[in-house]
Amino acid sequence: MKWSNDQAPVNPPFFYGWIIVFVAAMGVFFSGPGQTYSISIFIDYYIEDFGYSRSTVSGIYSGATLLAGFTLFMMGRLVDRFGQRYMMTAIGILLAFAAFWNAMLIGPIMMFLGFFMIRLFGQGSMTLVPNTLVPQWFIGKRGRALSVMAIGGFASSAAFPPVNAFLIESIGWRSTWTLWGVLVLVIFVPAAFFFVRNQPKMIGEIPDGNPRAREKNKDLNPNVDVNEKSWTISEAMKTRAFWFILFCVSVPALVNTAVTFHIVSIMGQKGQSPEIAATVLTLMAVVGFPITFIVGYLVDRFQVHYILAITFLGHLLTLGILYFTDAWWLAIAFGVMWGIVNGFERIVLNIVWPNYFGREHLGSIKGLAQTVMVTGSALGPLPFGIFYDWLGGYQEVIILTMIFPITAGIFALLSPQPDYERYHGTEKS
Repeated sequence: MKWSNDQAPVNPPFFYGWIIVFVAAMGVFFSGPGQTYSISIFIDYYIEDFGYSRSTVSGIYSGATLLAGFTLFMMGRLVDRFGQRYMMTAIGILLAFAAFWNAMLIGPIMMFLGFFMIRLFGQGSMTLVPNTLVPQWFIGKRGRALSVMAIGGFASSAAFPPVNAFLIESIGWRSTWTLWGVLVLVIFVPAAFFFVRNQPKMIGEIPDGNPRAREKNKDLNPNVDVNEKSWTISEAMKTRAFWFILFCVSVPALVNTAVTFHIVSIMGQKGQSPEIAATVLTLMAVVGFPITFIVGYLVDRFQVHYILAITFLGHLLTLGILYFTDAWWLAIAFGVMWGIVNGFERIVLNIVWPNYFGREHLGSIKGLAQTVMVTGSALGPLPFGIFYDWLGGYQEVIILTMIFPITAGIFALLSPQPDYERYHGTEKS
């Protein structure tokens, strides 16, 4: 795909990359219909309307998510081949179709396919593509740009649970799915097509700013190497850091999805209302939002793997609070701590790949990482559902889940950025 003669659709008085960040944030926001924090609000209504057990719905969801995860790797390849502009447009259209499909569910097969599509095009692809797009436009300011993009994610996780709860009670869950499909089709798809450009060079600019800004040395870090070293996916897979980080990025997906999927039931077991559960999800987003800007500052200045390790310490503390929650104020404390951790992971889990392995093959590398993340999110809810049906609660599975952040924290400490020159020097010798 040739874009060398392409022009920016608008000429703002600032770096066009910030418009890219805005559209990317919009994409992350509209991944909401496929995210567990949104779908979790539908689960009890599915159980009531279809007469399924909690473990049955959890199994359908996990199986569909697992299949979506395996398919997602190909999305990364397609991003590298066709570029983010066309892929974001196509994925937006497919996500709208998936929402319309979920509005017409009549049985377990349709439910499986509905979960599969909404997870593949929503949770998977609508977060994959923005996270490969923004790093193309920023290097020295990458952490800050990802922090701004994360606003879309926090707005999504804050808005979808209470809005879904209100809409389902007002117009029903089928009409709620239809509404989200229409909004994606009318708002996001045109924005992606008209405003997204894949790389700065396609409109005569360079990462972090235009050439004139670099000459004046105003907006750009002079130490930034525009020709950032890029690893192929096969080269990256030969490093220890790649596999350790790959495990690390799967853990938040597994833990967060498990807790979010069952949050209404978990809080109910602890004597808290569905409104408290929805408040916890919203609080997580509200608290996490300002944290992303702090983390964006930190990752531009300190080694990423140390911040990643701190993130998993936070995960461990969050699960500990959840285990001991038996009052509304502990539920609120859990939401606050969860929000802090979420603020860390939204930046560090996305910046680690371009910082470690460059931008050129980021679609393929991030696609594989996203596959593992979606797979982790598929494996999370089912054990929680099984433990609930088996033991009548979640306390035991919460304890077992603590093993994962402990392991990931150790792996993070053992995974500094791999040395590109040393790797290729070894290859030549």
